[in-house]
Amino acid sequence: MSKLVIFCDFDGTITIQDNIISIMKKFAPPEYLPIKENILGQKQSIREGVAEMFALLPASLKDQIVSYLLEQAQIREGFAEFVSYTRKHNLPLYIVSGGIDFFVEPMLKEFGPFSDVYCNASNFSGETIQIEFPHGCDEQCTSQGCGCCKPSIIRQLQDNNALSVVIGDSITDLEAAKMADLVIARDFLITKCEELNIPYEPFENFRDVMNIIDAKLGVEI
Repeated sequence: MSKLVIFCDFDGTITIQDNIISIMKKFAPPEYLPIKENILGQKQSIREGVAEMFALLPASLKDQIVSYLLEQAQIREGFAEFVSYTRKHNLPLYIVSGGIDFFVEPMLKEFGPFSDVYCNASNFSGETIQIEFPHGCDEQCTSQGCGCCKPSIIRQLQDNNALSVVIGDSITDLEAAKMADLVIARDFLITKCEELNIPYEPFENFRDVMNIIDAKLGVEI
């Protein structure tokens, strides 16, 4: 079997909902709505849009936001088993997220450790929540506006002999999907893959993901 490296999105993939949108619906003024639509319509860069949305929120809301997500967020069925499956087969599993560290890390804590977790960072020292981007675009990225640049991370981590598996659901996963050997997709990412003729396998839960990897790439569960 070829060596596999798995790159898995967080918001809307590991979790049922997109946590950034959940935060905005609960805590943000309606000014976030046109920013969200501009990001999804690719009229505004992900990096710029995410920073603008969080700048609408007072920094004093940090603990309240984390508590809200931990109380109501649902982890997609089969994720814990999937993490065990990757360990059993020695498959590197990287969580690569356009989400923000202050909620991604506590929500993943009980399932780790992972090969690594890449996401955007946060700064609460000012009046509003400031987002920082430690994993920006490399010189090969065609977008140059990613927040957490998934293609750049994949290029950094994947060796020449490995096959890349990208699991995701949204516009933040599209550039990574374009370069993956296997795309496992749901929701908006399916729409974009079909528009651009990118081959993909659909999934609803992580048992589907394990079955797809097994069938496509010869891993035995």
